[in-house]
Amino acid sequence: MNLHCSQSQLYQHVGSRQETRREWLQRALAAALIAPAAARVPTFANSTNGRSQRTKWSMPGLYPGRVVSVFDPRSIVNGRYQREPVRAMMRRGMTELTGAPDWVAAWQSFFQPGEVVGIKLNPVSLPYVISAPEVVQEIIAGVEAAGIQRKDIVVYDRYKTQFLQAGFDKWLPEGVRFSWATDYDDPTQQRIDGYDPDHWMDMQLTLPGFDFNNERARRSYAAVYITRQVDKLVNLCLLKHHQSAGITGALKNLSHGLVNNVNRSHSSPMLNACGSFIPAAVSIPVIRDKSVLHICDAVQGLSHGGPILREESRKFIWEPKRMYFATDPVAIDKIGWEELDRKRLAMGMKPLAEAPMDNFSHFVRMQPEHVEIAGALGLGVAERSKIDLREIQLA
Repeated sequence: MNLHCSQSQLYQHVGSRQETRREWLQRALAAALIAPAAARVPTFANSTNGRSQRTKWSMPGLYPGRVVSVFDPRSIVNGRYQREPVRAMMRRGMTELTGAPDWVAAWQSFFQPGEVVGIKLNPVSLPYVISAPEVVQEIIAGVEAAGIQRKDIVVYDRYKTQFLQAGFDKWLPEGVRFSWATDYDDPTQQRIDGYDPDHWMDMQLTLPGFDFNNERARRSYAAVYITRQVDKLVNLCLLKHHQSAGITGALKNLSHGLVNNVNRSHSSPMLNACGSFIPAAVSIPVIRDKSVLHICDAVQGLSHGGPILREESRKFIWEPKRMYFATDPVAIDKIGWEELDRKRLAMGMKPLAEAPMDNFSHFVRMQPEHVEIAGALGLGVAERSKIDLREIQLA
């Protein structure tokens, strides 16, 4: 049985396994990527803990570097998703990603009867740029087509309050379950009710005023949802700007949606560590191994002013009318980053990596380089020349 183990043990024997040359090179490359930015991006020693079975679906998954983009101009009309075009986009995207003969076979290549399948949503940019029922219901249809019963499909977001405010519970098909990690108010985010004490990422970073010797202050624990409640996860992300991370895509939907104690990653406009925090959190073995499919809903997008959408930021909503599909979260985020930058440049704005703070984005410098660092850590393919982008236009 091939298991992920703690990164803090990389120089030691792990069971009968030592660090391979490739793993050593990935760590070295990650350090090299981080080092040139050390003067402006805080970097921190980190380790992960938790045993998880490595499978062929583990990141970067069945198709490293492959990203499918499906465009349909009919997918949204007057701000409303159109069910049939969205269904066609989803089914074509899944068959193109997998090479399967039909959409049912595509979903069957990921899931088998008897498994419990999770779907990670995103409610943060309420009420406009959030997970759409037309997309989620088609994912559920695909999982069902693979032989998964509705009682074994569990839709999730981290906060109960946001999940219910988004109305996700109101349009889920009957029999589909839903879950969350946090149903309490904890400004420090260091309570671990709903989180697993055996699966964590330890980073030498705390909220200001907390002691490094306090394990809960410097660790982020994985939600019980991902460690115990589901066998595999479909990660449904959105194409959005984020003031500290630059882009909220597949990686950040996992890093800030499946662990606690995330405020320390962006606790002030100057104390921003998303560049390091995001790839470290996604490297928690159980997250890396169970997140097998990434779908980015870019029918609508948010080019600036994210992630929490204020009324004055609505002008940054636009309609790419696309959906992206990948097993590789790094590659899909790299393509999403390009899409955001194209829109920003068309609006006369600077690209994410160069943009200064303004009235809509309050961090001194965004850190989209978390995508590159995640690639260096082996979570996927970040080098653009090695990404196989397959673009399809419907209608």
